[in-house]
Amino acid sequence: MLTTGFNKTEYGKGILGACFINDLATVITLGLIFSPFTYKTIIFIIVSIITFVALPFITRWLTHVYAYHTAAIRAKWVIFILMGLGALAVWSGSEAVLPAYIVGMVLAGRAAKDENWVRRMRTLTVGFLTPFYFLRAGMLVSLPLLIAAPLVFLLLLAGKVFSKIFGLYPVIGMFKKERNEKWYYTLMMSTGLTFGTISALFGLSHNILSQAQYSYVVAAVIASAVVPTLIAGFAFVPRHLLPEKVEAAELVSEDNDLGVEG
Repeated sequence: MLTTGFNKTEYGKGILGACFINDLATVITLGLIFSPFTYKTIIFIIVSIITFVALPFITRWLTHVYAYHTAAIRAKWVIFILMGLGALAVWSGSEAVLPAYIVGMVLAGRAAKDENWVRRMRTLTVGFLTPFYFLRAGMLVSLPLLIAAPLVFLLLLAGKVFSKIFGLYPVIGMFKKERNEKWYYTLMMSTGLTFGTISALFGLSHNILSQAQYSYVVAAVIASAVVPTLIAGFAFVPRHLLPEKVEAAELVSEDNDLGVEG
């Protein structure tokens, strides 16, 4: 979405927003179903709420005072908050990614006003933090188990992809009538790499999944992220909605309006 520029269009924002809500609902559901409710949970909730309320104001002050200094105080501040809330979530028995998602929602408005900060945070997370997570998730997968029973992997992959497609396509068809728009939207929402692996790790760490089950689930999740994305990119890109096409159409419309007014 970032590479094509769809994230800057209303169409792309709709896909990203829908995926965000889906992911947030998934992790909340995981926490409600499997996390223990103790005094630690209460402490985690109270500290999180206080942090979410104070975070925009403190971040705004840091931006005003240290915004463009070499020390990159804002980036360090956000990483500190994420690590702190993540550690508190793990201590309470909840899922560490939940506060991270809410922090992203709280800071979205301010981040949108500073593209340099967004790029810095993206470089830091994608280039440094994310690889550690996926390395850990991948190292727990047992290749001998996958090779020994590939049919299980294929059945899980087919079940995940087709259940999402059959659930999404009719609903998306109510709002998008053009063929490529419907299929691209559906296929992009049929992926689930990050939260699929998060859910699998959650199951493995809480003894809900065995090593074999975890291996099959993660392999299916990875394939279900790659296959629909490739198909969408090769066959169903709604090129008429690409940013340059949209901007060109708007310019033509403005010229026509000026001509009519003249």
